[in-house]
Amino acid sequence: MPEPVLRVENLDVSFGHGSGRRRVLHEVTFDVPAGRTLGLVGESGSGKSTVAKAIVGLVRPHGGRILIDGEDSTLVRKGALQTLRRRIQLIPQDPYASLNPRMTVGEAIAEAIDPRRGRLREHRPRVEELLAKVALDPTAADRYPAAFSGGQRQRIAIARALAVEPELIIADEVTSALDCSVQAEVLGVLDGLRRDMGLTMLFISHDLAVVRHVSDEVAVMSQGRIVEHRTRDALFGAPEHPYTQLLLASVPKVGPAA
Repeated sequence: MPEPVLRVENLDVSFGHGSGRRRVLHEVTFDVPAGRTLGLVGESGSGKSTVAKAIVGLVRPHGGRILIDGEDSTLVRKGALQTLRRRIQLIPQDPYASLNPRMTVGEAIAEAIDPRRGRLREHRPRVEELLAKVALDPTAADRYPAAFSGGQRQRIAIARALAVEPELIIADEVTSALDCSVQAEVLGVLDGLRRDMGLTMLFISHDLAVVRHVSDEVAVMSQGRIVEHRTRDALFGAPEHPYTQLLLASVPKVGPAA
């Protein structure tokens, strides 16, 4: 098995203070090996997105470690931490909210390539290459986010995430707001990137069918804990934990594998 790009060890997160403090994550532990995709699945409120926010530094853990290529991000100095975190890119659920409506798509991607001096005219070849990777025409670089559909904007968000050549992509509910046909387009793009680039990915979703389609391994979350973590085929073929069995039973189209 390849060495993990990301290792999360005994991650604890709490919100609030004093008697109102609420523990959200309970000793969450998992690895994402290089070139593999881990699907993190659970119902709304299970803690999946909090895990993603902790990994990228938007939420401060109260315990545990987050190791990127073996380096503990919770111990790295602030300046070096920014460099470390560029190795991990988050694709948000709502790409439109994360895109500046006053910047063209090309300008947004060029800024991701070089946050300080990113100019489209200097980075156009790379921008057009990234757009092609997500099955968008190079002319998209000169248009604004409002001109695109939800599925196209999600592909733009993927292109921007790839701009810094990250070691790990975190896809947080990236298909939840899309209809089935558009979901298939976005998943097809991610599948192609996995094959062509050896992409390493943490794929977060409440949709079991989608998780089954894209993942090598699956971790199931319930109430801030990982209750089962197995290979995709083992988990969908013979789920062991009662909560996993309940999730699968509630979605008839994602029953145990034949």
